[in-house]
Amino acid sequence: MKKTISIKTKIEAAALLKVAPFRKEIRKTEPHKHNSYFEIIFLREGSGFHTIDHTSFSIKPPTIFFVRKEQVHHWDMTGTPDGFVLLLKKGFVDQSMDSELKSHLSKLSGLSCVHIKETGSIDTLFQLLTIEKEFTVTEGLLKALFAKILIAAKPLTIKTSKTDDIIAVFRELLNQTNNLRNNVAYYAEKLHTTPQNLNAICRKTLDQSAAEVIAVHIISEAKRQLIYTESSVSEIAYSLNFNDTSHFVKYFKRYTGLTPQTFRNT
Repeated sequence: MKKTISIKTKIEAAALLKVAPFRKEIRKTEPHKHNSYFEIIFLREGSGFHTIDHTSFSIKPPTIFFVRKEQVHHWDMTGTPDGFVLLLKKGFVDQSMDSELKSHLSKLSGLSCVHIKETGSIDTLFQLLTIEKEFTVTEGLLKALFAKILIAAKPLTIKTSKTDDIIAVFRELLNQTNNLRNNVAYYAEKLHTTPQNLNAICRKTLDQSAAEVIAVHIISEAKRQLIYTESSVSEIAYSLNFNDTSHFVKYFKRYTGLTPQTFRNT
């Protein structure tokens, strides 16, 4: 194991979007992350397993995988893959004025794997995106693709509101795993609201308290480091802004039922 999780970049620094055929020579990869973009992988052929964080998914095409920038993933394929990979940076979304596109993307970012039945239009949209260069046309194709995937992933669709926007930004802040804080007030201030209001929004929208939403991200990042690095428990606690290792151990056990070291050894 390494002290840190390796980071791979498959898109040029200046590019905001890249869509390309899935490389057929890929079989096994080491655990890694892509911390500058959201990745959508559409496989119409292939077999084996795709592991995202600590969950291993059996590859049963046609299927679509979603990997957020903070997540660790790796492939263990036994059959020749065929499909497409879409890499989307936040900069593209920031440039877009299409609120519906952003709403679709917010919903997709909560998914890990979707098995689909009808692939024709999804396949066509991916193919068109590999050759389209004009921003507004690409924007339209992306919105159509996201809408088709969401239909395949029903029941998911919900109406969007300012509350959804706050949740989306809250999640984006939590996805910045290099500075996670177990502190509701810290995130409320960044969202220009009060801890009480953020808590109320989380309970209404996600059926969780704000502290529980934060905990999901902290525990996920802790598990990544415990699985994929050889950092000590104290080092991991420090990286997650816990001043006291014993507090981190109790926090981790409260949400998982295991101490960090026991989790690492299982």
